[in-house]
Amino acid sequence: MSNLLEVPEAPTRTATTRAARPKQAGTSRLSACTLIDLPKINDPRGNLTFIEAGRHLPFKFNRIFYLYDVPGGSDRGGHALKTTHQFVIAISGSFDVVLDAGNGRQRFHLNRSYYGLYIPPMVWRELDNFSSGSVALVLASDHYDEADYIRTYAEFAQSCR
Repeated sequence: MSNLLEVPEAPTRTATTRAARPKQAGTSRLSACTLIDLPKINDPRGNLTFIEAGRHLPFKFNRIFYLYDVPGGSDRGGHALKTTHQFVIAISGSFDVVLDAGNGRQRFHLNRSYYGLYIPPMVWRELDNFSSGSVALVLASDHYDEADYIRTYAEFAQSCR
């Protein structure tokens, strides 16, 4: 006797990319930062959203981490990644993501679990304005490597020249 349940195959659902509306002019790296709507299955018992590797994001993810219990008034991030792509979702609550590609800044407010923000490499990111009980889920293309991080804005700005 098998412990596996047979589940009927669900219809294919695809993610869609929303065009971001920049608040300031930026570089092509900044314009590559986009909100991506994820598949959402509405159900009176509770909704379901999913992400499938190789289907819904412009990169394959190798690492998943989440931020939670962020004290009010605290910031997270404050770095750029040289080669890693990331996708950030507000699983619960809300927060802002401020992005900077060296030539302009853009603020995104994340507050729903069925869309997220794609951030390509070499974009400075800061997360702030966390609501109480917020959870930020991050999918990353690469395993953690401290050498991939640019930890100071001065070094980041220099690398953008």
